[in-house]
Amino acid sequence: MSTTTTLPSHNIPLSLPDGLSQDQLLGFRPFNNWIDTLTSSLRLQSSASHPFHADPYVLRSVTIQSFDRFGGGRLGFVKLAATVSNSGGESLPAIAFLRGPSVAMLVMLIPDDAPPDSDERYVVLTVQPRIAAGSLGFVELPAGMVDDEGSFMGAAAKEMEEELGVEIHEDKLTCLSELAAPEDEAGGEGLAKAMFPSAGGCDEHITIFSYERRISRDQLLEWSGRLTGLRSHGEKITLKVVPMKDTWKAGARDAKCLAALALWQGLQQEKKLPSA
Repeated sequence: MSTTTTLPSHNIPLSLPDGLSQDQLLGFRPFNNWIDTLTSSLRLQSSASHPFHADPYVLRSVTIQSFDRFGGGRLGFVKLAATVSNSGGESLPAIAFLRGPSVAMLVMLIPDDAPPDSDERYVVLTVQPRIAAGSLGFVELPAGMVDDEGSFMGAAAKEMEEELGVEIHEDKLTCLSELAAPEDEAGGEGLAKAMFPSAGGCDEHITIFSYERRISRDQLLEWSGRLTGLRSHGEKITLKVVPMKDTWKAGARDAKCLAALALWQGLQQEKKLPSA
């Protein structure tokens, strides 16, 4: 069973499944971010230089197909189907899984006895079950979702503490996504300065941070294989420390890992990273 109402401020039909109210949906930040960004992008079609100017696309309806809740009844994931079409009857693919933004951390460890000009460094990866991928030992960068009230940098610092056992101040993190993002053109779409791993069907965008520290070689060995994660959240995480030169192979299945390496290496080549 579903209920059809009108989406406020857009004056289009909105269909909701049983158990989800309009107020709850409108209190879900990922939905608001999605529809606001889409509306801004559609508005750009009014420019004569836009490729769709002659027959612009319009958002005509939104149907919420399903939803999931986190602990405490908080709305967590939403799957929707929208109708986006032009007057000629052409439609754009418009099924989306909304889960909101995430953060990922490229954590680099440098042996304290390495010479200052040495490029010896190691990257910390996590190994944990990822049932969506059918894996009980998926290798990836430390990462986590951003809570509604949290900041991106704060979420990154929190995940580092939970998954790696490292407590750091936010100002010690470098936001690679911000440093690498191209300058927005006037009248741009206003997309987040982040990596979109599956833009064809999901709104998730991942802001990538880096952090490096010098540690002893004994501590370096101790980190690899360490068990971490919040068991109360279902996290069963093992740390994996690999030489940075091998990280692209160790984390080759993880889009976050490959993106972080590309950003860090590109920024380093252009000398845009802050000095240590």
